[in-house]
Amino acid sequence: MAHNFKNLKIWQKSMDLTDVIFAYGKDLPSSERFNLLDQINRSSCSIPSNIAEGSGKRSKLQFAEYLSISLSSAFELETQLLICERRNYGNKETLAQALSVVNEVQKMIFMFREKIANEK
Repeated sequence: MAHNFKNLKIWQKSMDLTDVIFAYGKDLPSSERFNLLDQINRSSCSIPSNIAEGSGKRSKLQFAEYLSISLSSAFELETQLLICERRNYGNKETLAQALSVVNEVQKMIFMFREKIANEK
């Protein structure tokens, strides 16, 4: 069931999200460097990584499971960004962009997962 993950729009968009997240993280307080920032970076990297890993699995069901993990990481990331918003951390414009892209990625992953899981 191997897909070329680099051709998948959900992988490309999640890589764009990771770029936005790393740019946003540069403006976070140094006190969050080993706490919230580390968690934000790891969850953003987890999204495209699980898409890529799942694309190499043998079955559509296995791929759909990795898409579920990726989606969970996207929800985790959104929560972390909302924490930053509540604490007034970082650049507000970059944060708004990150929240917009993470919501778009969530929708894309959800729809793709449903498509994969329902294919015969």
